[in-house]
Amino acid sequence: MRIIFMGTPEFAVPSLRAIAELDNEFEIVLVVTGKDKPRRSRRSEPEPTPVKKAAKELGFTVFEIDDVKDPRFAGTVARYRPDVIVVAAFRILPPSVFEQARLGAFNLHASLLPHYRGAAPVNWAIINGDRETGVTTFFLRKRVDTGSIILQEKTNIGVEETAGELAGRLSVIGAGAVVTTLKLIREGKAEPLPQDEAKMTKAPKLTTENTRIDWAEPVDAICDFVRGLSPRPTAWTVFNHKKVKIYKAIPSDFQLPESKQQAMVPGSFSTDGNRLFVMGLDGWVEIISLQMEGKRKMNAVEFCCGFRCEEECPLFS
Repeated sequence: MRIIFMGTPEFAVPSLRAIAELDNEFEIVLVVTGKDKPRRSRRSEPEPTPVKKAAKELGFTVFEIDDVKDPRFAGTVARYRPDVIVVAAFRILPPSVFEQARLGAFNLHASLLPHYRGAAPVNWAIINGDRETGVTTFFLRKRVDTGSIILQEKTNIGVEETAGELAGRLSVIGAGAVVTTLKLIREGKAEPLPQDEAKMTKAPKLTTENTRIDWAEPVDAICDFVRGLSPRPTAWTVFNHKKVKIYKAIPSDFQLPESKQQAMVPGSFSTDGNRLFVMGLDGWVEIISLQMEGKRKMNAVEFCCGFRCEEECPLFS
């Protein structure tokens, strides 16, 4: 079976490696990924994608492209005569590209479709407090994330698991699903099922606007929000007119003396010198790690140095 693999980030690498391990069953004739670009910062040197690094290590031919709608790209894909195109965290392909696969093109998606269609399924599952998620393989069609489902694998979400940790686990689970899907297609046993549109939910792109913490939310919702955006793009708030990224936060049973409680509103903070607490709608959130604008990542003890918890202290907002 001749396969073209398309992917970019670390999430796609386990799938590429899993297919490569079965070289007696599947032949990866081409790996398609994004072009080299600065990845650590805007000023850093251009770096290859994680998929390109793995593909070169494995000895595969690599084709780099950013504009998948370029008509010449479809011609390149056609010249490799793929039986199947496997897509894992890549760009939205036009039909002129994915229809080149003789037996079909399928995508690995990090949710249990039709839940969380879109760019950030792992993040939104945690933000919304879900306790279960999974991966889905589905045949590509023109409308994004709407194709018929081939296979799904479920997994529980840990109560303290971050988006980065969950994405890492799902990438491994997804690799197994990709291999199983390829075998089903090869053996003619794939029985794709249409998605139930009535159950569809969205996972929109994460932006500066929708990643800001609302301290007027319940404590559990705030902590889920932080977990769901850690380590990237990171939940943020404002303190003393500066942006602060919050990497880890947990619910707390912290209690203030009654004499001080009336002055507290959501976003108010308190510290015992070693720990940092911020008030939510129904209690306190303990901040474990954070990063002030223009400074390095720090723990609560480092942040508390130099601050006194007085009524005149600015709020997190």
